[in-house]
Amino acid sequence: MTTEFEIIEKEKIASLSFPHEEVLHEHTAIKQRGSDLNRALSLGNLEHAKIKIYFEDDHSKKVVETTVWGVTDSRVILKQGNGIPINRIIKLE
Repeated sequence: MTTEFEIIEKEKIASLSFPHEEVLHEHTAIKQRGSDLNRALSLGNLEHAKIKIYFEDDHSKKVVETTVWGVTDSRVILKQGNGIPINRIIKLE
């Protein structure tokens, strides 16, 4: 990706604002994100492994390295109950 992502600490995610619009526009990309979320959840719960989540809030694109503790229909749950709306996640690594 050519766009720069600002690194953010997971503790600051709670203070961010997220629009309701979807950041991905292709069905295949949205489907891949779902698969990546399931993999991240397994890694987080079984191995406590950290992953990078690339996302966009109402100001800019950001990246956080963290453990995924849960996934709901609309949010990814991180440590301390912080979350990122799934529709704002660009990709996971």
